[in-house]
Amino acid sequence: MGEISIKINIADRVYPLKVNMEEEEIIRRAAKLINDRIKEYQENYAVRDKQDLLSMCVLHYATSSLKADKKVTTEDTEVAEKVYHLDHLLNDFFSK
Repeated sequence: MGEISIKINIADRVYPLKVNMEEEEIIRRAAKLINDRIKEYQENYAVRDKQDLLSMCVLHYATSSLKADKKVTTEDTEVAEKVYHLDHLLNDFFSK
């Protein structure tokens, strides 16, 4: 599919983007998540500067991303160890 032009509003600023049609929904959802997080920070903290709010959002989402990466890596390692163990058991079984 081709590229389309869209406008995304983040922190009361409009950003024109060219995106693949398949990515449009994801990008719009991401912008909504960011704006919702900014609103939450505005309501719960005495922070009004958009730059500070955006920085807090970036920290939140970067931390979440790193936690997810670590979890996936840990789970991949555990799965690989189980597959190795199962392979070893099967080799022992069939070699008898």
